[in-house]
Amino acid sequence: MKRHLFGASDQARVIAHLMKVNGLTLDGVWDHNKTIIDFGEIKVQHDLSKGEFGPEDQFHIGVGDNRSRSVISKQIEQDFFSIIHPSAIVESTVNIGAGTAVLAGAVINTDAVVGQHCIINTGAVVEHDCILADFVHISPNATLTGRVSVGEGTQVGAGAIVLPGVSIGAWATVGAGCVVLEDIPDSAVVVGNPGRIIKYNN
Repeated sequence: MKRHLFGASDQARVIAHLMKVNGLTLDGVWDHNKTIIDFGEIKVQHDLSKGEFGPEDQFHIGVGDNRSRSVISKQIEQDFFSIIHPSAIVESTVNIGAGTAVLAGAVINTDAVVGQHCIINTGAVVEHDCILADFVHISPNATLTGRVSVGEGTQVGAGAIVLPGVSIGAWATVGAGCVVLEDIPDSAVVVGNPGRIIKYNN
C-alpha cells in the first residue's frame, strides 16, 4: 500500500510532518497547480488520471480550504486515510471519518463524532457528544463544549468558543475569538462576543 498526499502547499506540509512523526512514508504528492514542481524531495504530479495506483493505495487531502477539500474528494477514486498526532487525546469511543486530520495537542472527548475530511487543528477541543459533519475545520485553540453540532463545510475560527448544545449550520463561518451562545443558520458569518451574524457566505 502506498500513501499519497493531494496538495503541495501549507496544509500539505503540516500533514507531511504529521505522517513523519507517525512513522508513515509519503509515496506521492499531487496538486492541480502545475507551477508547483517539487515537494521536498518528491516530484509533484498533476494529473490524477495518469496515476498508476494499486488497489490498496490511499490518499489524504492536505488542503486547508473546506470547499476545495470537498471538490477534490470527488475527484479521487482511492480510499482516504485519517491521521492523528501522537500528542492528541482522542477517547476510545470517538468516531473519526476517513481523511480527517487531528493535529498536535487537540482533544476529542467521549462519544464525539467527527466526519470525513475534517481538520481538528492544533490545540482544538471537541468535547463529549459533539457531532461534526464532513469537511469541517476546527481552528487552533477553538473549543466546542458538549453536544455541539457543526454542519458540513463550516469553519470555527481560532480561539472561538461554542457553548453547550449549540447547533451550527452548514458552510458557516465562526470568526476567531467568537463566543457562540445560540444556534447559527447555514452559511452565516458570525463574529464577536457574544456572536452575531454580520453576513452570509455565497
